[in-house]
Amino acid sequence: MTNEVQQFDVVVIGGGPGGYAAALYGASAGLNVAIIERDKVGGTCLHRGCVPAKEFLETAHVRRTVEHASTFGISTKGVAVDFSVSQARKNEIVERLYKGLSGLIKGRKITTFAGTGRLDADGSVSVVDGADAGVVAKGTNVILAAGSVPRTLPGFDVDGTVVVTSDEFLDLGALPATAAVIGGGAIGCEFASMLADMGTTVTILEALPTILTGCDTEVATVVGRAFKKRGIDIKTGVSITGHTPKKGKTTIAIEGADDVTVDMIVMSVGRRPRTEGLLGDGTGVEINERGFVVADGNMRTANPHVYAVGDVVAGTPQLAHVGFAEAIVAIKTILGEPAIPVDYDRVPWAIYSNPEVAFCGLTEASAKEKGYEIVVKKDPFGGNSRAQIIGDTEGVVKIIAEKRADGTAGQILGVHMAGPWVTEQLGAGYFAVNWEATAEEAAALIQPHPSLSETFGETLLALAGRGLHVS
Repeated sequence: MTNEVQQFDVVVIGGGPGGYAAALYGASAGLNVAIIERDKVGGTCLHRGCVPAKEFLETAHVRRTVEHASTFGISTKGVAVDFSVSQARKNEIVERLYKGLSGLIKGRKITTFAGTGRLDADGSVSVVDGADAGVVAKGTNVILAAGSVPRTLPGFDVDGTVVVTSDEFLDLGALPATAAVIGGGAIGCEFASMLADMGTTVTILEALPTILTGCDTEVATVVGRAFKKRGIDIKTGVSITGHTPKKGKTTIAIEGADDVTVDMIVMSVGRRPRTEGLLGDGTGVEINERGFVVADGNMRTANPHVYAVGDVVAGTPQLAHVGFAEAIVAIKTILGEPAIPVDYDRVPWAIYSNPEVAFCGLTEASAKEKGYEIVVKKDPFGGNSRAQIIGDTEGVVKIIAEKRADGTAGQILGVHMAGPWVTEQLGAGYFAVNWEATAEEAAALIQPHPSLSETFGETLLALAGRGLHVS
């Protein structure tokens, strides 16, 4: 196919969440769209990230449930995990979703090219390798959605056996007896939680003073307390200097502290944009000092016909659902339709550790930093009837609102949760924050009983001034 040139309304480089969402949304509006993908559509999220990780976390949840079945009067004798079965189940789920996504793309007549795309001048995208190497897809508009890859640290070369990132971890056939998770952010806490619930002895090594930096302090405290109860050793404020493998194990050197010896190191220190080789000469697209593409609120780069969405974009949270939203903004802008830029301070976050974490909007600390006078109310899950029924009462709902001149709670600024299934409960809080509801407006809405979501409702009532069970 060398030197073959094809013309499209939109050419999308990358078929992950941001890329395929842009393609599907654009095609549904009648645009002639092409996707260039080096691996499989679905990207990291579907094949090596969100979906596989959550399957393993669900396996861990099932094991935890069975272990405590006796409290419900159900007798079990020993709980063993055949991780290869969970691995096979994960692969089945991923393959089923991949086929469904591929069918959607085909059904909307989106052209796909296999290979790595490089944007050149005048909207030409060259496929530089893969099955369609040599193809040139020219777009009236181009969307950069090349995604990201895991970061690592100097001295911790990934070998897939002793040192792994999320990519390699999610393909393991068996779990280690002991593991150190380097990084106590969202991804690190998910891996640590899953490993501990599957029987692995886990140590978290975090350079910052606390785990889950960026979360509300009280939410992070709930998770840290729950982790310690389950035997997870959390070491914060540490500086690691390297590791020494020996006889199937490795010893991690920590500056000013005792070494840690484990079977496996799981690197969870963030992700970097995949922008190497993404741009040829004369594109007019700006890349910042950290390798991210610079884009405005409408996802347009310095080149007015080139957009960027997803993990490659500077200053945005690397979340699949944010990529979806950015894709819609980019396509609407291309179509000349009104587009509401993503408000990154109000996007929903979901962390699937045990306990789960979900939040949106300002934390108590960030609200104060922005100069708000605030009112804060919180309610633990311990008093929630449904939480007691399911036997999972660790957690809290915390809501932050702007304080009015008379001292009452006004606009809701942030909703923060830790506890059972809070990732499925954040929707109401997300709408409250993004529709700029007041405490009274949101508190007037009814929550079902008995339900976990009642804790959110109870907190709102207290915030509005008269709580039933919360003062």
